[in-house]
Amino acid sequence: MTDLLLTGATLLTGDPVQPAIQDGFVAIAGQRIVGVGPRAALADSFGAAARLELPGRVVVPGLINIHTHAALCLMRGIALDMGHAPAYTPGVPHGHEIAADEAVALARLGALEALLFGSTVMTDSFVHADRTLPAMAELGLRVFACGRIHDVDFSRVHDGEWRYDPAIGDRALADTRALMRAHHGSHGGRANVILAPHAPDTCSDRLLEQVAGLARETGLRVMTHLSQSRDENRVIRERSAATPTELLARVGLLNDRLIAAHCIHVTPDDVARIGGAGVTVAHVPKGNATGGSMAPTPRLRAAGARLALGTDNLTQDMAEAMRWALAVARVQEGTVSSGWQPRDVFAMATENGAAALGLDHELGRLAQGRLADLVVFDFRRPHLTPCLDPLGTLVHDAQGRDVEHVFIDGRQVVRDGKPLLVDAARVRAEAQAVAERLWARARAVS
Repeated sequence: MTDLLLTGATLLTGDPVQPAIQDGFVAIAGQRIVGVGPRAALADSFGAAARLELPGRVVVPGLINIHTHAALCLMRGIALDMGHAPAYTPGVPHGHEIAADEAVALARLGALEALLFGSTVMTDSFVHADRTLPAMAELGLRVFACGRIHDVDFSRVHDGEWRYDPAIGDRALADTRALMRAHHGSHGGRANVILAPHAPDTCSDRLLEQVAGLARETGLRVMTHLSQSRDENRVIRERSAATPTELLARVGLLNDRLIAAHCIHVTPDDVARIGGAGVTVAHVPKGNATGGSMAPTPRLRAAGARLALGTDNLTQDMAEAMRWALAVARVQEGTVSSGWQPRDVFAMATENGAAALGLDHELGRLAQGRLADLVVFDFRRPHLTPCLDPLGTLVHDAQGRDVEHVFIDGRQVVRDGKPLLVDAARVRAEAQAVAERLWARARAVS
């Protein structure tokens, strides 16, 4: 007896052998998928305590947002037009100015948005992770998070000054160890820690070496920003006589356990190093384009890099991220080719993200034995009709707001577009009040 049968939907499995199943079924028992296939093959053994009939819907593996900062929903509609990341931008609220309860309110809003838009996994870093990690996991999400590790004095960076203090880095590492003790593997295994050195230019060579040592000691994966700006490249060249990529290789961080966000301003040698090391590039196509730039994803992938998708501090819409990723690659190639099709960006949003986290045997596909993280898109809508190619329609036309149901670990956490474990109105109201207060403080100082 299974706990739940989903029937009647089109399944986008992520399995290249059988990528799409019309009028399919997914059987769930406990936290796992125990059967997937066409309804006609549904065996009597898959009796279920409950059944959800889903004609006109498309079921996909849970989407994996490999790089985001949930609390930076704070910047919605404003900072994106300032031309640089918030930490480097004067006149905006900065992380070191945000109190723990304020970070929690904002992170819960960002996590809620991600959940409602079909992300079942978030990889997040910002401030007060000891509070925000459990707060986000309480929504039902699978979260990998860390406080940003740095030893630069962030109160000066937005004024163009990079000053390093070993005491700042020591505190950040101590906080990370405390976070691991308190929360790694908590919430039924859905809350986990990932090491997050902020960026090469905000971490001294010494601190980057310490993070590499901590990664070897703990076995944790590492995420960072890499060559996200020309300023970063300039600072590293002047400080360390290297490109940021060369520096990460020097300190022992450039490997197949690294998730490197952006990788925009990389040299041909950098591309070869990143690809040769098997790094996962956390591609943020819309965020980069908003800033007037593009990561060279065709060259990075050809060199051997794994590409996964993130939203950074933008709208947490992974369907939109897939669409932008496809367009950005095609703009660079100047053509529509067989190498950049909807299946490629769908893999970036699902199985590539799972592999980046070491969970490719657990997540990223609708398959027997995998964890039951899945998302139901409602295709009974004018902009998704006619549906002649479900995957092409998902990538080119769907939106996060088309998500109807979300399941994580076999538990339904979104029903009919509404969260089941949190009061959405309260989350919105608390985050709105915090955002207004933080922006008022920032404007008063500037």
